[in-house]
Amino acid sequence: MAVSGAAMVFFLLFHALMNLVSIFSESGYEAICEFLGANWYAVVGTIGIAALMSIHLVFAFILSWQNYKSRGSDRYAVVAKNEGVTWASRNMLVIGLIVIIGLALHLYNFWYKMQWSELCGNEPASGIQLIKETFGNTFFSCCYIVWLFFIYLHLSHGISSLMQSIGWNNEVWEKRITAIAKVLSALITLMLVSVVFYYWIIY
Repeated sequence: MAVSGAAMVFFLLFHALMNLVSIFSESGYEAICEFLGANWYAVVGTIGIAALMSIHLVFAFILSWQNYKSRGSDRYAVVAKNEGVTWASRNMLVIGLIVIIGLALHLYNFWYKMQWSELCGNEPASGIQLIKETFGNTFFSCCYIVWLFFIYLHLSHGISSLMQSIGWNNEVWEKRITAIAKVLSALITLMLVSVVFYYWIIY
């Protein structure tokens, strides 16, 4: 979970920076889209990300089932909430499933019309044009904003958890790591949200 999650955090950071370019330079964004089209390295990267995401999802179900079973028949005996345990940490699987649903919409709106189209031998859609059309639509913009909020929740708990899983967490660094996770999650989310708002307001 930690390794696959860490890889996806780096991917999201790259994706957020790439999308941010569209605000400052449409031609620069189009150049990035062309560079990451149906070229072999982009296809390999896409397959790698899909594999990591699948692994992450499978382990999420496995760990959730193990946690469920470990409570046994007395799982409802204690109903008090542990201090410091956030809502996001108690509902990571549900939040993750919402993120997956949003991802399906995102893949249809962009990847399917760009890289997949090119792999099928068709002319890929313009990346900047897709951004304008998608985020210029109020319905899609609202869907993306809600989706990105859940991504933030997933990231803010996930980043601190992965640091704990690989042994980077202790009593001294616990609060610092939590703060770093929230700042990094907010940074990634704000970069992505800013693109949605920018094109929503303009178009």
